[in-house]
Amino acid sequence: MTTTVADVVAALETAYPPRLAESWDAVGLICGDPSAQVARVAFALDCTQAVAEQAVELGADMLVVHHPLLMRGVTSVAADTPKGKVVHTLVRGGCALFAAHTNADSARPGVSDMLAELVGITPGRPIKVVDPDAQDLWGVHIPPADITAVMDALFSAGAGAIGNYSHCSFQWDGRGGFTPQPGADPADGEVGSHYSAPETRVQFVAPSRLRGRLTEVLREVHPYEEPAFDVVQLAPTGDLSRATGLGRVGELPEPMTLREFTQQVADALPETAWGVRAAGDPDQMVQKVAVSSGSGDSFLDAVSGLGVDVYVTSDLRHHPVDEHLRAGGPAVIDTAHWASEFPWTQQASEIVAAACPEVATGIITLRTDPWTISAHPQTNANRTD
Repeated sequence: MTTTVADVVAALETAYPPRLAESWDAVGLICGDPSAQVARVAFALDCTQAVAEQAVELGADMLVVHHPLLMRGVTSVAADTPKGKVVHTLVRGGCALFAAHTNADSARPGVSDMLAELVGITPGRPIKVVDPDAQDLWGVHIPPADITAVMDALFSAGAGAIGNYSHCSFQWDGRGGFTPQPGADPADGEVGSHYSAPETRVQFVAPSRLRGRLTEVLREVHPYEEPAFDVVQLAPTGDLSRATGLGRVGELPEPMTLREFTQQVADALPETAWGVRAAGDPDQMVQKVAVSSGSGDSFLDAVSGLGVDVYVTSDLRHHPVDEHLRAGGPAVIDTAHWASEFPWTQQASEIVAAACPEVATGIITLRTDPWTISAHPQTNANRTD
């Protein structure tokens, strides 16, 4: 049976649905012909020039990475630019390039599940739930005579669906009031004079992903220049232990000191020049753990509210960590970004091997962590105590 690039993409996007990706991300097929045949797939964290060259040398027809090569817009992929050189190397070598980034972070299993298992915890709930089916609760104030026209337009745009029911809403009557200011063009009332009239508040649910479109429709069809409305995202109500999202929370089988756990993390992850460092009392006991692969200081506040003893992530900065600890937050362990995410390549390769058994898979083990030296004083001359 012949396997194509499209077949491998389908397997990866089934495991790592693109709809789980963050809005700013750029995931999917970066270069290559979807109809091209694939006999060998290589896996790496980053598509550096050295990785691209090794993928071609290995005879890979496709390279799967975590970090997208073209995250931001470019105006050229000429071969004399760094990214262009990578693209030309792959295209000339007949090697397609695919990236699964934040969609692989949020998927179950995903990048953080691999990290959680390596450091010794069973991955549970995410730190941040990412639910592509999340729902908003809307409240819109409409003059009674315009309710049917406004709501029909919103329903047609995807609002008001609950299970097998459509056009779902609830409404109650009240009285609205406003004073148009200079520059306003009110449909009712006059500039400078307070106006009051009956209005009906209509509530309905809608997918959060439609929020922008529904806002546009509402402004187009509502009779008022500035319609009064509010939108609140509904909290997830399912089993969070299996929810998709960023990061994972779990518990060690037995408590241990922060010093011992830091060493356990260092022993479990791929070795880097940077190593692993921690902030907190080395002798404090830890058991409940949060992990987030890659850069994770944006979750420092979130983990403080989850009752964890320690947070494992990468790319932590001085001031956020200092403020986090001063505010009573859990201890933190800082690993190299590459080390926290590279183990995912094993997971991704197993997914492709299972879905496309006739395809050979292999992991490119080049260390793409940019840090190559870690130095410490050889004497006590620089001591500050």
